[in-house]
Amino acid sequence: MEHSYLYDKLLKYSQTDYYGFHMPGHKRNKALMNCSLPYELDITEIDGFDDLHHAKEILKEAQERAAQLYHADETCYLINGSTAGILSAVLGCTSKGDRILVARNCHKSVYHAVYMNELEPVYLYPQFYAEIELNGPIDSESVRQALKQYEDIKAVVITSPTYDGVLSDVKAIAKVVHEKGIPLIVDEAHGAHFGLHPYFPDNSNKKGADVVIHSLHKTLPSLTQTALIHMNGELIDKRRIKQYLHMVQTSSPSYVLMAGMDECVRMFLDNGQDCLQTYVDLLEETRKRLKGLRHLKLVETEMYDRSKLVISVKETNMTSRQLHDILLNKYHLQMEMTAGSYVLAMTSVGDTKEGMQRLVDALEEIDAAASDIKETDMEHFKENGHFSLPRLQGVYSPAKLDRLLRKKGDIQTSSLPWKECVGYISTEYAYIYPPGIPLIVPGEKITEEAAILLIEYSEMGFSIEGLEQEGKMEVLING
Repeated sequence: MEHSYLYDKLLKYSQTDYYGFHMPGHKRNKALMNCSLPYELDITEIDGFDDLHHAKEILKEAQERAAQLYHADETCYLINGSTAGILSAVLGCTSKGDRILVARNCHKSVYHAVYMNELEPVYLYPQFYAEIELNGPIDSESVRQALKQYEDIKAVVITSPTYDGVLSDVKAIAKVVHEKGIPLIVDEAHGAHFGLHPYFPDNSNKKGADVVIHSLHKTLPSLTQTALIHMNGELIDKRRIKQYLHMVQTSSPSYVLMAGMDECVRMFLDNGQDCLQTYVDLLEETRKRLKGLRHLKLVETEMYDRSKLVISVKETNMTSRQLHDILLNKYHLQMEMTAGSYVLAMTSVGDTKEGMQRLVDALEEIDAAASDIKETDMEHFKENGHFSLPRLQGVYSPAKLDRLLRKKGDIQTSSLPWKECVGYISTEYAYIYPPGIPLIVPGEKITEEAAILLIEYSEMGFSIEGLEQEGKMEVLING
């Protein structure tokens, strides 16, 4: 059977004399613009090129290829990133006002879906590894206990792997969730490479998850904003999820982005093992050298995605922000994320031997010049520097709080400095981006621990996002 690939067809079409009296406005006139963007490939839904929202031809075939690669029952393209998939999955698996079980370290898009469907969230906090200061996995037994306590839960959402590469036992969690006859949604955005090589774990489609979301652009050679949503089994209404996809995705999807997804899938179906093996060999050699650092530490957990390089500064005399700035300003190496006591370097099949060598050389040089942290400093760090998610009491769900605020009445709010917010109920989100996991959610009562954490992050140079005023948080003062 001869396959049709979107990029091939776009390229062929760009070389014909067809003239478009249709969108987009650049009219594929590359000579008009003094830049090298692929205007000649950028079209709209014209004859012969299918329609993503009603795919029957080339786009249908492309999505079926993606399902084949990831062992999914059905796969849909996401051209608004994983966010569109997460929104559609949560909205499509619940009804307005339902109760949902959510890992507290989920991405902010999960919280937005909870708000949009006015859901009642029950939060599961991940384990926390204090010795390496990483949020750990979600435990299947904690899922079981929550489902036993709240028998009206309609769906479960977890993130695995986390931004830092930590994995939960999706297979065990799926078994527990399915015993209740409800679906498991896995935000596997950072695991688009899973299942493509034995060095990495299988993806969650093969572990029993009902809905799985992958960001192709995060760890595979695909253009920014491209992702996939996979749907499996009979516990979900696939048609309903796709209805929400039609709502949250643009009605004018980019053919350039979709061609990029198709080429990415094509690459791994045709000869992905060769380039993956080269990458895996390079990655393993890099990790081996980094394990030899004396002061800086390469850290990971028992269940882990080894494509992530987490470099801890906990046993040095520098902060994670200082390490980030040295790598950026002196060595011109841009890290993916800076967190409490570590920096994160993301690797992928697109990395080169030269690039990996530069990172290792830089870290070895920094490590050689680093000093061990003083004992008194270490004691202070152990006492104060935990950086785990604060466990807060949810007084209102975000939707209930919103209704309360819109009614006005006698309800009053005020923006207070973080130190003065303790004991009050937040009306705003507070999160570090990346990774976009809320430290505080609207409707939660702010503890001293949470306030101190905001202050510590700010003093370390992190930007606290989601707040209207810097250094302050809006709270209910009589609610």
